[in-house]
Amino acid sequence: MSDNSFPATLREQIAQAVNNVRTTTPLAQSFTNFVTMNLVANAQLAAGGTAAMSFLPDDVIDTAEIAGSNYINVGTLLPFFKDALPEIAYKLHKNGKTWVLDPVAAGIGKTRTAILESFRTYPPTIVRGNASEIIALDAMWGLAQNDSTVPGTRPAGVEAVDEVDAAVDAAKRVARHLAKHSPTGAGAVAVSGAVDLVTNGEYVFRLPGGSAMMTKIIGAGCSLGGVTATYLAVAEPLVAAISASLLYNRASEIAEAKSSGPGSFQVALLDALWNVTAEEVAASEIIVD
Repeated sequence: MSDNSFPATLREQIAQAVNNVRTTTPLAQSFTNFVTMNLVANAQLAAGGTAAMSFLPDDVIDTAEIAGSNYINVGTLLPFFKDALPEIAYKLHKNGKTWVLDPVAAGIGKTRTAILESFRTYPPTIVRGNASEIIALDAMWGLAQNDSTVPGTRPAGVEAVDEVDAAVDAAKRVARHLAKHSPTGAGAVAVSGAVDLVTNGEYVFRLPGGSAMMTKIIGAGCSLGGVTATYLAVAEPLVAAISASLLYNRASEIAEAKSSGPGSFQVALLDALWNVTAEEVAASEIIVD
């Protein structure tokens, strides 16, 4: 069903999350890929938060003590990441810290697979990715009862080859796994696509809208992951994931209307992240399965 009043408390929480980010400027640090680092940091700032970037395990863990949340993106890998990232995940878990994972290109490469498999024991609080990445992560972690193998489909580079609807069951399984290990007792999975999907393992929310221009710039999804971590610093996982996705949908629509191509779209997107109101975000269409 589609109902702009359902649930009213969720809409209030979304508006509160947007306002809280802008009034408290929370720090969400990132261990993210080199290609999109600049956009991730700028998007976090434009959304109202504060950014910090690091690749050293001790630095990340020390910064986590003063950060509201954390973000890990496996898009571009260096050899030492294979040891560094499992160590960081373990320490974040041990210290009760929340974090967001973007499993970029899950299912491609032995090193990336080893890193993502290691996160099963000490998983993130939120996973944000495309449908193919969520399906692959679910398979890597062996969460499906009848199929614990990597599926036949996999991302085409960093792009999805699966539709969002194909990832519903996988997303719900992953979300339940995250909640089981979460320091807050809750987890969420956000699946980006033509119509975004967010689930906490029980409820499924579909978020129509956004702009196809998001696929014409490098780092749209990565920066959304960083902003999701910004929201996780002030809100519980489901609210954080929905709020960040809705913010990006509204901001990208505004940016498309004001731009003439990918270059101006990226600039307009940052401006729109800064200017879109909490009321506009909270009033967005939400379809509840």
